[in-house]
Amino acid sequence: MSHRYTFETHLLHNKHKFDPATGGVSVPIHHSSTFHQSSVDKFGKYDYSRSLNPTREALEEIIAELEGGVRGFAFSSGMAAISTAFLLLSKGDHVVVTEDVYGGTYRMVTQVLNRFGIEHTFVDMTDLDAVEQAIRPNTALLYAETPSNPLLKVTDIHAISQIAKKHGAYTFVDNTFMTPYLQRPLELGADIVLHSATKFLSGHSDTVAGLAVVKDEELANRLYSLQNSFGAVLGVQDAWLVMRGIKTLSVRMNQSQESAKNIAGFLQEQPLIKNVFYPGLVNHPQADLQTQQAYGPGAVLSFELEDAEVLTRFIEQVKLPVFAVSLGAVESILSYPAKMSHAAMPLGERVRRGITDGLLRLSVGLESADDLILDFKQALKSIATIAVSKEEV
Repeated sequence: MSHRYTFETHLLHNKHKFDPATGGVSVPIHHSSTFHQSSVDKFGKYDYSRSLNPTREALEEIIAELEGGVRGFAFSSGMAAISTAFLLLSKGDHVVVTEDVYGGTYRMVTQVLNRFGIEHTFVDMTDLDAVEQAIRPNTALLYAETPSNPLLKVTDIHAISQIAKKHGAYTFVDNTFMTPYLQRPLELGADIVLHSATKFLSGHSDTVAGLAVVKDEELANRLYSLQNSFGAVLGVQDAWLVMRGIKTLSVRMNQSQESAKNIAGFLQEQPLIKNVFYPGLVNHPQADLQTQQAYGPGAVLSFELEDAEVLTRFIEQVKLPVFAVSLGAVESILSYPAKMSHAAMPLGERVRRGITDGLLRLSVGLESADDLILDFKQALKSIATIAVSKEEV
C-alpha cells in the first residue's frame, strides 16, 4: 500500500474511487456471467465470471492493497476462503492450528481435511515452545487466529511466522476480528491473511463473504487456480456491499473499539461476572503483545457468567444487543459460543479450551456505550434480585 496517504484515506481513495468510463463514484455491478470475445484467436481479460468479474476484481484489488499483499481473492463466505486456502495442502501434510479456533475452521480441519490424509495438531499458540513441540517433519502450515475466537488469546504473528519459515511451512492468519485497519499480518511475516468479510469489513449484517490476501506471487497463482477450480466465488452484489462497508471501516472500528474498552472495564467490576476476556484490559496476559503488533484491541470481547442458567437469565433481560450468530456489525451482537460459533466442537474439547456453558461473546456495535452499560447493569441487577428471591424462598 502506498504511504502517500493515511489508511483512512486509502479506504476511499484508490483506483476504484470512480468509474473511468462514466465518472460514477461507485463501482459498477457487472451481473454478466459471460463476456463477448472479439475473435477466436484473442480473448479479452474477462471470459466467464467464475474466473474473473470486474466487480469482484475491484474488491480483490482493494483488499490486497489494504493488507499489503500482491493479490486478493473474494469468496462466497469466510469458510469458503479458509477452506480453499487449506486446499493448498496435500495428502500427508500436517497442520498446527490455534487451539480455540473458530468452530467452522475446527470442523473443516477435523471432519474434512482428515478424510484426505491431512493431519492436525491443536495447540495454545500463545506458548511458542508448545508450537515448536507440535511441529513434525511433515508440518506444512501454521494456522493462527489472533485474537482468537472466542477467548481473545493473542498470538505473536511475527514469532509464529519465523517458526514456520524455519521449518519450511506456511503461515495463515485469520484477521477477521482486527481487519487491516488494526492489524496487518502480511507485514509481520504471514503468507496468507484470511477474513470473514461478513463481519467488520462489510459491517452491516447484510451479506456473507470471505476474503484472502497473499504476499507471494507464486502462492497467489496457486490460490487463484484453486479459486477458479473450486468455484466458491463471491457474487457481484455481495462484492459491492463489502466495498461499500469498507469505506466506513475506520470510523466504525474506532467507535466500536472505544465502546468495547469501556464495556470490558465495566464488566470486569461486576460480581456476577467471573472472567472478562479482552486484549484491551491491562490484566490480559498478552496485552503488551497486542499493543506491539496491532493498532488496538478491537471491538470483540467475551465474558463468563456462573453457568448456563445464569447466562440464560441474562440473555432474557438484556434489551439492546441482538442475540445471534456472527459479529462485526453496526448493531451489538451477543453470541453463545457453546451453541453457536463452536457448536461443531464436542463438549469435552470446548471445556478443555475454556469455552464453558457460561461464556458469552459480545461484538460491540455503534450504540452509545453508556446505553449498553446501563442495559447490562439492569440485566445483572435483575439476575441478582432473582437469586436473592430464590434464597429467601
